[in-house]
Amino acid sequence: MQMNADHQIGQLSVSPLALGGNVFGWTADRPTSFAVLDAYTEGGGNHIDTADAYTFWIEGHSGGESETVIGEWLAARGPAVRDNVVIATKAGRHPDHEGLSSATLKAAAEDSLRRLGTDHIDLYYTHFDDESVEVSEIVIALDDLVKEGKVREIAASNISPARLRASLDFSDSAGTARYVALQPHYNLVSRDTYEGELEELARRESLAVLPYFALAAGFLTGKYRPGEQVPEGARAGKAARYLATDRGQRVLAALSTVASAHQAAEATVALAWLASRPTVTAPIASARTVEQLPPLMAMNDLALTEDELRLLTDASA
Repeated sequence: MQMNADHQIGQLSVSPLALGGNVFGWTADRPTSFAVLDAYTEGGGNHIDTADAYTFWIEGHSGGESETVIGEWLAARGPAVRDNVVIATKAGRHPDHEGLSSATLKAAAEDSLRRLGTDHIDLYYTHFDDESVEVSEIVIALDDLVKEGKVREIAASNISPARLRASLDFSDSAGTARYVALQPHYNLVSRDTYEGELEELARRESLAVLPYFALAAGFLTGKYRPGEQVPEGARAGKAARYLATDRGQRVLAALSTVASAHQAAEATVALAWLASRPTVTAPIASARTVEQLPPLMAMNDLALTEDELRLLTDASA
């Protein structure tokens, strides 16, 4: 289950699985979050993904809870750990800093740095594109943060091919920092948004691709089965929608077949398929408990055959 930081995002070397931080300070309390982070890094993982918005939508939360927990963990573990992990966070959705204007991005970055307790963000994303702002303003603001040493690399999530292309073109013409990564919604049951023009652009521009919702809100862990009642809740609701489709049921059957052949968890297989896709650098997946982490990290040791990859790809078509 040991991972190596041998995948590149610009100048950053990262492990083949990014640990999603959306659960920290929410469904994983502070002690559990610390335990998950410890287990992940002790297993060789070094890439922690979060956002300033996590988890403002929960009653009693205001946003920044995940960053705060990660910052407290970094402080508790000391400089050696901070020097060996890649911290990725995002701006644009925090209630106090909505949108991507230059002033908003810079204020959001300062708040993220404070919560994380660090002097730099390794990978800084625009969380959702803001088409009311010219790409030149967004890129120049991010470039300023890079020049000030507050950000090492910049990236985009939830952006159209046209706006991504325009952003890259502006960076090339103006000589500014350039997006090195893309974080799309992509998994075995959600392929349509990414595959096609966005995927081709990522390939052509050599962007690192780090898919979020890699396990489709838990659906691809195999814990939901046809004919079974899905419990209530936002994540379960998404899983229920996948379960109600022919595609979802085909994917579950294929996952079960491949997982049985390897005596592996369905989550491991789903992540291994995603990691095998031509443009994918590392999937992002979260763990609410330490017990949920081993099947995620095991993706690095699972070698799927061409026939198994084809079975999964065809089932999810």
